[in-house]
Amino acid sequence: MKLHEYQAKGLFRDHGVPVPRGIVAETVEEAVEAAHRLRDEEDASLFIVKAQIHAGGRGKGGGVKLAHSPEEVREHADAILGMHLVTHQTGDEGQLVRKILVATGVDIEQEYYLGVTLDREKSMNAIMVSTEGGMDIETVAEESPEKIQKVWVDPSIGLQPFHARQLAFAMGLEGDAFKQATSLVHDLYTAFEETDSTLAEVNPLVRTPSGRLAAVDAKVNLDDNALFRHPDLAEMRDLHEEDPVEVEAGEHGLSYIKLDGNVGCMVNGAGLAMATMDMIKLAGGEPANFLDVGGSASAETVEAGFRIILEDPNVDAILVNIFGGIVRCDRVAEGVLEAARSIDIEVPLIVRLQGTNAEEGKQLLDDSGLALRSAVLLKEAADEVTAALAEQA
Repeated sequence: MKLHEYQAKGLFRDHGVPVPRGIVAETVEEAVEAAHRLRDEEDASLFIVKAQIHAGGRGKGGGVKLAHSPEEVREHADAILGMHLVTHQTGDEGQLVRKILVATGVDIEQEYYLGVTLDREKSMNAIMVSTEGGMDIETVAEESPEKIQKVWVDPSIGLQPFHARQLAFAMGLEGDAFKQATSLVHDLYTAFEETDSTLAEVNPLVRTPSGRLAAVDAKVNLDDNALFRHPDLAEMRDLHEEDPVEVEAGEHGLSYIKLDGNVGCMVNGAGLAMATMDMIKLAGGEPANFLDVGGSASAETVEAGFRIILEDPNVDAILVNIFGGIVRCDRVAEGVLEAARSIDIEVPLIVRLQGTNAEEGKQLLDDSGLALRSAVLLKEAADEVTAALAEQA
């Protein structure tokens, strides 16, 4: 689950990471009021107005503006709130800006990158720093990989002081800034672990002319599977920033990710879903989605799955591939038939069942009188999809 910048900064601040003061606003008047408060309480003379969406590249898209007065804050807030901000991560349609963050400006002497994430290959958390702060870390990794320094934290011993010192040295810091950096690394790593995050990133981390370090931007991704331990963090979820179809799927207990193809997939089990998509591509098709209905594959979940798949206008055929381990294939077949009768499915439907009572399930499908095709082998099912698409062409 992604957090907005203002939410991530709140987590950082709670864990001791130095963050400039900021106030979130949903209207122009709230933004102006925030600027007046920051001027009165923080003696701020420079403000940053930042669009709050779950995407990077906001500045390049016009979603980050400097202001030298509350009047300028009003102008920028009026322009940013309600705009569809287009960045390299939003696609051409952009993302509607519903909130902005009005923060105190910071004089910048030097920018750095600092981030914590999980290195799945090493099964350890990795902390990364770079002197190329402010740039996309992916661009730095591609063009100047030598400018990214990493340390890995062995989970059996945890973060050690020498880790933080190594990273501070890699940033070229010394004196008081060096001490600040070691504390900041510790505090950021603590925030990462205690919130069960998959990513905690500061870009840029800035050093001011006076030598102070500050996290002027913040990005946090939380592990969805750990949210049950953090009900307070789960409340920060912003459904407006998520694909509405994926949100609907989640409400039915389905795992759904939209893809760019034309063959809708309904499968039980993530591994089987990946294999199904591979087989579709080998047969010459393109999967339109990843959809895992889970182990039960009841009539209700199957019907919800059909409805979600059919919301994609690019879907020209549907392949259902169910392995009956926990659930019996004949019951799955009954669920498929019940769902198919209640939904107007106008595209070819291919169903492949394997496992417990697979033969009985296939017989139910074949005797149903519905316009669907059954298959035994996965390759056979994929070929049936390709044939059905060819017939439509």
